[in-house]
Amino acid sequence: MKPLTSYTCKLTDEQAATLKSCLAARNFKPREVPYARFAGEKEKTNVVFYESGKLVVQGKGTQEFVEFVLEPEVLQEARLGYEAVLNPELLLPRIGVDESGKGDFFGPMCVAGVYVNASVINAWQDAGVRDSKNISSDKKISELAKLIRETPGCVTTVVPIGNEAYNRLYAKMRSVNPVLAWGHARVIENLMGQKHRMNPAPVRAISDQFAASKSVVEKSLMSLGRAIELVQRHKAEADLAVAAASILARDEFVTRLAGLGKEYGVELPKGAGANVDALAKELFLTHGADALAKIAKMHFRTALRAQGLPEPPKTEWRKSGASKIT
Repeated sequence: MKPLTSYTCKLTDEQAATLKSCLAARNFKPREVPYARFAGEKEKTNVVFYESGKLVVQGKGTQEFVEFVLEPEVLQEARLGYEAVLNPELLLPRIGVDESGKGDFFGPMCVAGVYVNASVINAWQDAGVRDSKNISSDKKISELAKLIRETPGCVTTVVPIGNEAYNRLYAKMRSVNPVLAWGHARVIENLMGQKHRMNPAPVRAISDQFAASKSVVEKSLMSLGRAIELVQRHKAEADLAVAAASILARDEFVTRLAGLGKEYGVELPKGAGANVDALAKELFLTHGADALAKIAKMHFRTALRAQGLPEPPKTEWRKSGASKIT
């Protein structure tokens, strides 16, 4: 078996403090990593502890670090190789659902679903399948997406919601969350339509809880989707099936964003910001509002600024089922 090159787990605050001391004692060089409480690197090992409480260890020295530092000094138990014994749910057959493009002005929103079973999970043990937000390279995303699609026993589907369709849905639903719920429900329905390819049958579908009420997605489920338990939870990407779905969704988004850029002879940037604002204005002046609506999400404030239209007053964020205008 190949040596482990990637490892993730959750730490308590007390364990995190112990780990930080361990890194300092072993002369790990501190690093700045977005959304991380602390991070360090030394020779063949990178260690990042995120604000969410998740620890990620990567590099050729991962297995040695886990076996001789993390387990004995921080976790104080031997987990490596015994994850399924400690948590049998890790091997349960299930569907993971996730999306990409929700926060990007340019490009579609893509929702993906992935069915996994014990053999699929074991096949990915050292592959580095993890939440796509923790993978900065589009090339790596593409490689992992190919691996996921080609893994025997794995069943996948992707539902891209193109910009024109997205803008129509948003105009009708007046919020991002119902659009997203429809996409999640469509993905679950598509996968359940391939249930004959799943052995054994999935026991549940897991997705991120993006709305305050879980009923937002439940109400959107179609006939086949209602036949399976739906589990919604925050930070669902920690589940391997959801992480795999996030990779497929991101790969689809990146591919389609590049295709849209080629049509207009520009490289469309991801996300939202000053560079996105500048290009949106340029595209509007060159091609008009109808063309902009074919490649962008028109409810973003960026679209209003690009067209010289007044922006509505900003409202304070509140915990509700609706996503505010961006």
